Amino acid sequence: MCGRYTLIVTLEELMVRYMIGDTTIPFHRPKYNIAPSQQVITIINDGKQNRIGELKWGLIPPWAESQKIGYTMINARAETAASKPAFSSALRRKRCLIPADGFYEWKPAAGGKQPMRIVLKSRSIFSMAGLYETWQSPDGSKIHSCTILTTEPNRLMSSIHDRMPVILRPQDEARWLDRTLQDPMDLRQLLVPYDSNELEAYSVSPDVGSVKNDGPSLIEAFSSGEQLKLW
Repeated sequence: MCGRYTLIVTLEELMVRYMIGDTTIPFHRPKYNIAPSQQVITIINDGKQNRIGELKWGLIPPWAESQKIGYTMINARAETAASKPAFSSALRRKRCLIPADGFYEWKPAAGGKQPMRIVLKSRSIFSMAGLYETWQSPDGSKIHSCTILTTEPNRLMSSIHDRMPVILRPQDEARWLDRTLQDPMDLRQLLVPYDSNELEAYSVSPDVGSVKNDGPSLIEAFSSGEQLKLW
């Protein structure tokens, strides 16, 4: 799964990376511990150009009776998304990119679980494949939300967790956002484990287990000699 990630670059860097000409987002501060239910930076394409905005992490299908369902929809399995009522429509028509520069996963270890941060060796921004929807409450208010697609682990991730987010290659991002592509079969080859040779993982502080913590110390390498905490 993917339940926490980081995005510590500036808004200007994001706009350059995704060729965004203008935005209504006034400010983006570095985030070291992005968690479900928070507003997260996303990229969509309106048919003419890329646009940057924020969506609530935890997809709420249009037919949902309550927004609470979003807490169980932070991830969608790439292998089955096309056949799931909550995700099938979005997979065809509402795909987005979710920028990150690292994600966390918890590795089994003696005495507890050791949080790991997984990054590109280049330390560059990467795009996780996402889906989004709009839900309207009984009072008429709308919530725009998203989910992150996951896939089988690559060689690096297999010793850490049995799932990993779908990370798109830069050359595949435009295709993922292309609204004219609506056949899930045409997208299947994009929803695969990322090349493990381009990733690296390192231990970080157990403090990342609490959403209350959000600072630079969370991405510093963690000494294996320190005591682990259970999360």
